Amino acid sequence: MRHTLLVSLTLTAALTVAGCQKAGDSDVDRALESVNAIDEANLSDIMLTIADPNESVAYFTRTLSEKPDRIDLQRGLAVSLIRAKRHEEAVVAWRKVTKHPEATNDDRVDLADALIRSGNWKEADATLDGVPPTHETFKRYRLEAMVADSAQDWKKADSFYEIAVGLTTKPSGVLNNWGYSKLTRGDFSEAERLFVDAITQDSSLFTAKNNLVLARGAQRNYSLPVVPMEQTEKAQLLHTLALSAIKQGDVEIGKALLREAIDTHPQHFELAVRSLRALENA
Repeated sequence: MRHTLLVSLTLTAALTVAGCQKAGDSDVDRALESVNAIDEANLSDIMLTIADPNESVAYFTRTLSEKPDRIDLQRGLAVSLIRAKRHEEAVVAWRKVTKHPEATNDDRVDLADALIRSGNWKEADATLDGVPPTHETFKRYRLEAMVADSAQDWKKADSFYEIAVGLTTKPSGVLNNWGYSKLTRGDFSEAERLFVDAITQDSSLFTAKNNLVLARGAQRNYSLPVVPMEQTEKAQLLHTLALSAIKQGDVEIGKALLREAIDTHPQHFELAVRSLRALENA
């Protein structure tokens, strides 16, 4: 009897210990999974921001081969392809994302963005048309404005640009795009105003400064605008202004501006030197 009771107690204790060990193993496994998930999320963030774009593509391609149904990894690959300027491949990747059961309207907008980058304006327009009008985001309206621009639907483009500007706290890029749209239409004074607005929002945006000089040059205003600029930038803007003057037949003014650009540049300004030499030898 005592022997039977002892065996019974021993078996009970053994089962209890075994149960504790199994529970402990399960807890450890869950903890390791959590750590791995955090590490993977951190690594994905790094790959999408500071890592070399082609390394990011390789990372997400490799990870997707192990977990092909993960939409976050599919998005990571698509974004990495855009960063690597592999736009045709990015279109394929974003199409796959949009077919996923968990795809969102943001994913469809990103597909439209990839289509625009690859020059497929018609399909980009159709993709944006498939996004519900209630999905009102800055990126959606910025792309809508660009598509309208490509179709020379100026009224619609202006409307979309205006909406996009109101949906972001950093409108410098879209203001520059809007200004360039006005520049291509020949509305130089309005383009100039938009470029100034863009530079006011972001004084480091050299593209807007260069476009501003083009808008002023198109109006035969060959003085530099009063905007923040470094010495190298000033030389480059003088060169742009010179070419604008020459294009409009104001050759002597162009030569003077080229000489000023050469004198202003802190180093040897080969491009301006070649332009001036070509004019003087003509």
